[in-house]
Amino acid sequence: MAHDNERIIRDFIAAWPSLDAERLAAFFTEDGVYHNMPIAAVAGRANLKGFIAAFLKDWTRTEWEIRHIVAAGDLVIAERIDRTWIGDKAIVLPCCGVFEMEAGKIKVWRDYFDMGTYIKGATG
Repeated sequence: MAHDNERIIRDFIAAWPSLDAERLAAFFTEDGVYHNMPIAAVAGRANLKGFIAAFLKDWTRTEWEIRHIVAAGDLVIAERIDRTWIGDKAIVLPCCGVFEMEAGKIKVWRDYFDMGTYIKGATG
């Protein structure tokens, strides 16, 4: 089971360059939660789709590199380097995502990163 959950999270991370909010939201349970730690959590697949679409709207490209990934049962932790472009500005953001899985879907995703690094990259 842990191996399947790890594969699902690898697939989820690999899907981000598509910049397709509907495709990304489909990885979540109907009542899934995404908590981008510096801001409030968002719950429910429909809300997640809208939330993801809102922050993807200015992105021109993104690539996420997995540095380390571990899985145990329904828990997957993925340390990443997210490289995202807004226009021609590149943002390099170290992140750590903690995923709680349920029946092959993401039930809860908590992403930890420094908002200052993101803002500096987006505006600098």
